[in-house]
Amino acid sequence: MWAVTIQDGQLVVDERPDPEPSRGELLVRVRAAGLNGADMLQLRGHYPAPPGSPADIPGLELAGEVAALGPDAGRFVVGDRVMAVVGGGGHAELAVVHE
Repeated sequence: MWAVTIQDGQLVVDERPDPEPSRGELLVRVRAAGLNGADMLQLRGHYPAPPGSPADIPGLELAGEVAALGPDAGRFVVGDRVMAVVGGGGHAELAVVHE
């Protein structure tokens, strides 16, 4: 997948492996993502991503369609439109979110 990444204090579009959803998670094909002050702080090294979130892919809010379900995920089906607030990773083609 393609993602906007933070490399040496710069935003760089880079190819990354597709993430895979774990238990109770969804894989979302991102169609829109917010850009806010926290993203800019992360770019400058002042807002670290929480544990388990991509440290080098900003993006805290996203919207898109469910592309795949992890084990035990059952509230949504592939194709459902969803939005999420995440700890990072929203500025990518694909993102994993908790159900």
